Amino acid sequence: MKSRHLVLAFAVSLLAPLAPASSPTAAPSGEKLTFVLVHGATAGGWEWKSTGAHLLADGHTVYRATLTGLGERMHLNSPDIDLKTHIDDVVNLILFEDLHDVVLTGHSYGGMVITGVMDRIPERLRHVVYLDAAVPGDGMSIWDIFGGDQPRDTTRFVDGFMQVPWVGPDAKPPHSVKHSIKCFNQPVSYKNPAALDLQVTYVAFVPKDQSIEERAARDKSWQRAESRGWTIRTFPGGHVAQQEDPRGVASLIVESVGDRNKAVAERKTNAP
Repeated sequence: MKSRHLVLAFAVSLLAPLAPASSPTAAPSGEKLTFVLVHGATAGGWEWKSTGAHLLADGHTVYRATLTGLGERMHLNSPDIDLKTHIDDVVNLILFEDLHDVVLTGHSYGGMVITGVMDRIPERLRHVVYLDAAVPGDGMSIWDIFGGDQPRDTTRFVDGFMQVPWVGPDAKPPHSVKHSIKCFNQPVSYKNPAALDLQVTYVAFVPKDQSIEERAARDKSWQRAESRGWTIRTFPGGHVAQQEDPRGVASLIVESVGDRNKAVAERKTNAP
């Protein structure tokens, strides 16, 4: 999976400030949940296959979204695909499958997508989990999170796509594919009051060769999540920990459903 780590290396720039991980809270005992899992840049629903299988084995309902132009939908790839297209993909999945009380989970670039979904249909969501994912503010693009309006390594962005040159024409699926640049420079909306009141967990994946403090010192998304009163958790592993330890990540997501935002709890307690 070295190539997968390379294509998602830009996500390291998403990593945020020094803050302690929250203590785990009790998971809903024996409750069967509905999960919608959203992958990161250049990937597809295939990235969630093993984690999804563990959730299914535990009796939960699982939808592994594949965003337009990626994964098994690569035949639809186009430089005209943007972030809104991918938000529409997940919104329509939830609406057309008539899903309610969804545990919406996004990884890496998927954090941009689930933010837009939260803003659009918060009434369909029970809990949101950002797994090593981008946490944007209202009106921010993923480039804004990086601190600029364009990629740092422009040689990897050609003909309207972020390229994955190590994936050859004879590569057997599943594998990463090129990804439209418009997904990275389009801003997302995050201002719906109902979205702001959703219960959210932010999970930072921490590799063995890095301390939590080192990881946190670079993590702007962690900082933004903490400022919102979201629950902060850490999990040992690289950026694609859901593939390294699918059982562990599946259990983590389920446990996260019991997390409660500090800000939301305090606001409701102090309400007249």
